[in-house]
Amino acid sequence: MDLTRIDPPRRFRVGRDGAIELSECARIALQPDEQVTFTTPAGGEYDVARKDWGFYATPSLNGRLPAHGLRPALCANAAGQLYLLLVETGCEEAFHAYLDGEAMRVLLWLDGPEAEAMVASEAP
Repeated sequence: MDLTRIDPPRRFRVGRDGAIELSECARIALQPDEQVTFTTPAGGEYDVARKDWGFYATPSLNGRLPAHGLRPALCANAAGQLYLLLVETGCEEAFHAYLDGEAMRVLLWLDGPEAEAMVASEAP
């Protein structure tokens, strides 16, 4: 793993009207079969693992991810761009306020019964 800190952070604006300022504070380069884990103060964990073909962008959507306090949602903005958002347990009100402010909507909770039904219908 190669960690490059960005100090001072690169700041840039995002969001529907550019009202959100993000700060890029580090870059991490992983070799195949290396993993980084991001944590929350509440004990949530989110893993990204590098493979020789790309990345596992999340832990299992209906297993390890919710067990560590995160719920995956496939969302879309008004321009039709798709995003995978991970909602921290207890932060649902802030999540819905964010969606409203950004003119976004949840298309599918990826750990819910609709996603499980899609998987079951594809089973041999």
